This record gives sequence, C-alpha cells and structure tokens, in this order.
Amino acid sequence: MYENVDNGQLKEKLIKDFPGLSKEIDGQQVYYLDSAATTLKPRQMVEAINDYYLGVSANIHRGKHFALEEVSNQYEGVRYKVANLIDCSGNEVVFLRNTTEAINLVASGLNLSKTDRVVCMAESHHSNMLPWLQAASVDYIRVTDDFCVDLEHYQSLLASKPKVVALTHCSNVTGIYIDLPLMVKMAKAAGALVVVDAAQSVPHRKLSVSELDIDFLAFSAHKMLGPTGVGVLYGKSQLLEKLTPLNLGGGVVDWVEFDAFTLRKVPHRFEAGTPNISGVLGLGASIDYLNGLGFDFIREHDKRLGRFMLEQAGKRDYLQVLNSDPDADRGAVLSFTIPKSPNLDDVARYLSDSFGIMCRNGHLCAQPYISSVSPGQVLRVSGYVYTFESDIEHFFDSLDQIVSFL
Repeated sequence: MYENVDNGQLKEKLIKDFPGLSKEIDGQQVYYLDSAATTLKPRQMVEAINDYYLGVSANIHRGKHFALEEVSNQYEGVRYKVANLIDCSGNEVVFLRNTTEAINLVASGLNLSKTDRVVCMAESHHSNMLPWLQAASVDYIRVTDDFCVDLEHYQSLLASKPKVVALTHCSNVTGIYIDLPLMVKMAKAAGALVVVDAAQSVPHRKLSVSELDIDFLAFSAHKMLGPTGVGVLYGKSQLLEKLTPLNLGGGVVDWVEFDAFTLRKVPHRFEAGTPNISGVLGLGASIDYLNGLGFDFIREHDKRLGRFMLEQAGKRDYLQVLNSDPDADRGAVLSFTIPKSPNLDDVARYLSDSFGIMCRNGHLCAQPYISSVSPGQVLRVSGYVYTFESDIEHFFDSLDQIVSFL
C-alpha cells in the first residue's frame, strides 16, 4: 500500500500515528531503536482499547445479554483476523499472554519425558529453550564459524528421531531468518513435531502455517504494534485436541460435577479465566494497521533497513557484528560487540542520556548463545515500520563519539 509513497509523506503519517516518535527526554528527541524488544504503539491501537474500556466493557462468552454478545463477537472477530494473517482456521488460534506462555503450553501439554529428545537452535531465545529443557532432553543445532545454522549437524540430530524440533524463524540477536521451509521439511521427514517461535518474524512477513505444514507457532502482539499481555498460539486443530491445558478454571469447561468435568472444544479450553479482552481488541487494531501499510512494504522496509545497518556497521573497525554475512536473509536487527569494552552498560547509558537513543545491551535473553560467541555483552539496534535510515545514521554517529572516549 505504501510502496510508492516517498519517505517524507510516510514519516509525516507515522509521526501523527505514533506519539512516541515525538517524545523528548530532557529536551532531547527520542530515537527508539529497541523494537525487537517491543514496538511503539499507534493511536489507532490505543483507541481500540479505550473504546472497550469507555464503553460497556462486558465480559465474553458468559451469558446472553446484548453487551456481552457484542464484545464476544468483536473478540472472536480478532481471532479470525489472526487466522487470516497466518493462513489457518479460527479454531486453531489460541489467545494467551505472550510467546513465552504459548511455548510453555505446548512443551508441558505434550506430556514429554526426559527420554524424549527435542532439537533446539543454539541461538534460541530463552522462551524457546527453557520450556524444552524442563520437559525433555535437548540437543542443540551447532552454529558454523560464520554464525549460520549447521544444516549437516541438524540432519545428524534428526537421525535420532526427536519428538519435537523447536525452530526460531528470525533470531532476536542477529536478525537473520532461517530457511524455514527447508528446516520444517527436514524435521517432518524425520517424523518430528515442528514448533516455531515467530515472535520476530510475524510482525514483518506474511507466512502460511498451512503451506509450511507447521504444527505449532507462537508470537506476541506487543512486537507488532499491539499491547503487552497478549500472545498467540497457532496449533493444528487435531494436535490442540491432544494437548493438555496449562490452566483450568472458568471458561474452559462445558460441564462440571464434583468429581469430573468436560472440557470445551478448542481453542476455548486453553483460555482459562477472563482473558485480556481489551488486549485482544488492541491486537485486532494493530493487525488492521499493518494490513493498511501492506506486508509487501513492511517486508521490504525491514530488509532495506537491515542492509543499511550492516553497511553502517561495516564502516567501523572498532566493532564486530554477530553474523556479518552480506548475503544472509536479514531483517532490521543488528547486534555487535565492542572488543575494548566487554561491558556495554555505560555505552548504552551514554547513548540514552546524551543522545536520546534507546537500544538494548546485554545477553538479549539468549545467554548461552551470546556467551559462546562473545567475550561479554552485545549492543543491539532494531527497527520497525517507523524507523528510517536517518535514525540509524544518528545512532552510529553518536556511537563514534562515545567510543572515541573509551
């Protein structure tokens, strides 16, 4: 939709839509480069939440009065927006708190044991690692010397017939996308269930869980312009039927006796208690906003910004990028070390307090991976639809000044 709009017009629209872009701290304009952690929010999403709370903010699925049915219909309407987004059926979409809860539900609900093997990626976020470590025995796919997935090692791990392969579509550390169709196909050939952490990819790219034959997929609303506290689990309906719910209580049963109960059909059996109704409505508004921008535009903007980040980093010999492969399928996430400053707390603080730049330092909830490839912390910059090349230039120019004093 915005492919033919020039940057000036787009920037003007985005500044109107995103109040966060106009904020100042101590008179300093804010440059927000931490979108891989959570994105800024457009007015339209916030207004959807306000409309719910300032209207008749009824509960859902519990009775027959008009307001309840109206809100229930809006809530279920968002379920179908999500289904259209990832190409599945509405009853295959479960609303939870976030990606972490979604993966925990799958890892615990499959009733695995320590005799079951799960194949994970070394660069996994803790959310796609710790639930599997607790539930089963985990094997990690090695990373090559140039930070790529070692597909030969992956194939050798699949020979052990793992129950589950837990993939990360796009790394929150490097911004690199794996060859998802290939790795899913390999896992399926080995008879494994495929679980995909898509927290960093669904906000940027349309994908079809049906075409890819993915069994479970998880992502969070707050990384795609939506509110915090809402996540999505996709699962094939026949697999959701076999999954043991993580929580029980109101809303998940059709009938209860003193010594027995009957679960509701999927997906409702997984949404115990009053859900985050306003958050789900906010997610619906964020999907509308992204569809308005157009996912072709979003994808190309993400790729262009990622290439520009790498190009700018390549001009600085004082830093080392984690995966600097120019031919990699890259999004707008870039992490690097500064060898003469293993601890980057002060650098991140100077960027924030002196230059208005909000970016991330540390181990990025991928501590085993970062510790294996870096002597200390990394600094990460990440952008989204409201990030422009000029923001990235400001970041690197500011970093040059700070590093000159180290």
